[in-house]
Amino acid sequence: MTEFLASGRSIDLVLLLIGLEAIVLMVLWRMRRCPLPPLATLLILAPGTCLLLAARAAITGASWVSVSSLFLVALVIHLVDLRQRWQERSRQGAVKG
Repeated sequence: MTEFLASGRSIDLVLLLIGLEAIVLMVLWRMRRCPLPPLATLLILAPGTCLLLAARAAITGASWVSVSSLFLVALVIHLVDLRQRWQERSRQGAVKG
């Protein structure tokens, strides 16, 4: 188990599950059973995915530049997601008010 965790394979497994989750949510959206459109789904999942990639990079001995770049990408995507959500809330508030 130590080797499984230390090698980054455990993170690979979680990344695979996130990929499957994205696919399932997009299929459900096409079937009109999920309210989240594909872009929203990706914006929700992408920051966590980048953080997991950063953790994997750190565990496997990647350079600090690689790790910090993945942190930066996670932050940027997270901020884009927040901006989009705030804009949607503003539009909803304008329609109701």
